[in-house]
Amino acid sequence: MPPDPAPYQKPTPHLPGEPATPPRATTTLNNRLRQAPKDTIPMVGKPPRKQRSSRFHVSEKVEIERLPAFNEVAIHDRPELFIRKLHQCSVIFDFNDASSELRGKQIKAQTLHEMLDYITTQRGVITESIYPEVVAMFAANLFRSIPPQVNPTGDAFDPEEDEPVLELAWPHLQIVYEFFLRFVESPDFNTNIAKRYIDQPFVLNLLELFDSEDPRERDFLKTTLHRIYGKFLNLRAFIRRSINNVFFQFIYETERHNGIAELLEILGSIINGFALPLKEEHKTFLTRVLIPLHKVKSLSLYHPQLAYCVVQFLEKDCTLTEEVLLGLLKYWPKVNSPKEVMFLNEVEEVLDVIDPIEFQKTQVALFQQLARCVNSQHFQVAERALYYWNNEYIVNLMGDNLHVVLPIIFPALYQNSKSHWNRTIHGMIYNALKLFMDMNPELFEEAVQNFKRERIA
Repeated sequence: MPPDPAPYQKPTPHLPGEPATPPRATTTLNNRLRQAPKDTIPMVGKPPRKQRSSRFHVSEKVEIERLPAFNEVAIHDRPELFIRKLHQCSVIFDFNDASSELRGKQIKAQTLHEMLDYITTQRGVITESIYPEVVAMFAANLFRSIPPQVNPTGDAFDPEEDEPVLELAWPHLQIVYEFFLRFVESPDFNTNIAKRYIDQPFVLNLLELFDSEDPRERDFLKTTLHRIYGKFLNLRAFIRRSINNVFFQFIYETERHNGIAELLEILGSIINGFALPLKEEHKTFLTRVLIPLHKVKSLSLYHPQLAYCVVQFLEKDCTLTEEVLLGLLKYWPKVNSPKEVMFLNEVEEVLDVIDPIEFQKTQVALFQQLARCVNSQHFQVAERALYYWNNEYIVNLMGDNLHVVLPIIFPALYQNSKSHWNRTIHGMIYNALKLFMDMNPELFEEAVQNFKRERIA
């Protein structure tokens, strides 16, 4: 059984570490509790420019009254009070009308903070009767229809250019997420009891929320789903399959989803925990999901996380390298220079972990593509390709296979050493040619003569 994976931090070669607290929830709990609302609802950060509330099932107007605090009642009365507070927090308010039901909203926010403090600071308060009530409260507040993205100016929405619309109901949603995370992470949490309520339909509802425009919500969702994956062994395969289905729909149908980067971050942690040898299911995921994700137009929104997942696979099993590199070459962008730079970044990450034998299997196709990049009139593409000659490990791979690599790349280097419009490129090409000449003067001279003969012919 694989170990509970550590959550994704950022796409770097070193292994990710486990954060002490969930993303967007790093404020010290005690500070947050001291700042609990008295007569106002707390807002996080600066007021966003665009806000709207999701399509919640708003409760009929209910007057909720402030219940006594936990320390105001006898210990034996607290379990019943806890359930009453959970019921109270299942009341949904309309945040589209900022001036409506202010008192009820304030009481609910205060009650959520009280419950968060209660399960964090008290032991033995999570009893069997609490589980269905907590899950029901979480579902009532969070499971809702995510509205389609709308650009207020009427133009087509561009996720790379336009700001997301933030969730108006966030003052309540944030505390609900924090409460649920503390509930799952509590030492008193019993997975065997919880799995009656945190089940496959619950996971599917959670996954639907990843399409939320609000990045704050997606951060909490990422941590929540990761905790569930770590604690509920019976749900792991189902979670992986369900995420795959989201990706399939994104790649082959819609090409529109707000949470692809966050789902890939979760998978980066999951892949890190895979046991060896890799199951066929996991290899199929690499070839049928991760590689085709490179062809989507909005690649830039999730490329760092995608590249991290790919490299994690290759560090687990180097025999997958040929399939990965040939897949990247298959989807190599034709007329999109920023996307070409992303591909060059990822290929260098792959080459950093490549086995020399695997390099030999793909070197011809790879350096044919590198030659095309060196020939590019787009300065950043040519520059990024030439940065490969600053990577000591890649230069060593070239040197060990110079008889194959040099004839492929030499014409592009030689031609652009004088003809490229950018002088910086001239200097980088000069350094690359000098490296080759120092490696093997005879082979270099042979490449020069062959190039001259072919140009005359």
